[in-house]
Amino acid sequence: MRRYEVVFILRPDLDEEKNTAVIDKFSDLIVNQGGEITKLDRWGKRRLAYEVKDYREGFYVVLHINAESKVSSELDRVFKITDEVLRHIIIREEE
Repeated sequence: MRRYEVVFILRPDLDEEKNTAVIDKFSDLIVNQGGEITKLDRWGKRRLAYEVKDYREGFYVVLHINAESKVSSELDRVFKITDEVLRHIIIREEE
């Protein structure tokens, strides 16, 4: 298994319940694909460096996971089709 750091930014106009639902959706996806979440950080609302889809701020979430490469590919695919996600990045950490 490889270690990854996953950072994604959610729309700031979502309520706390919807934020939790989206985060749980991605957490469940990772676990159901055979991955493991080692750390979950909710940074909260932060100002963006530039405007993204007419938003000036976003809700940041950072995940540290252990997973196979197929999990990161599936995670990337689902990030791209989820309307609540403004931006995302998946970084493979060195061993």
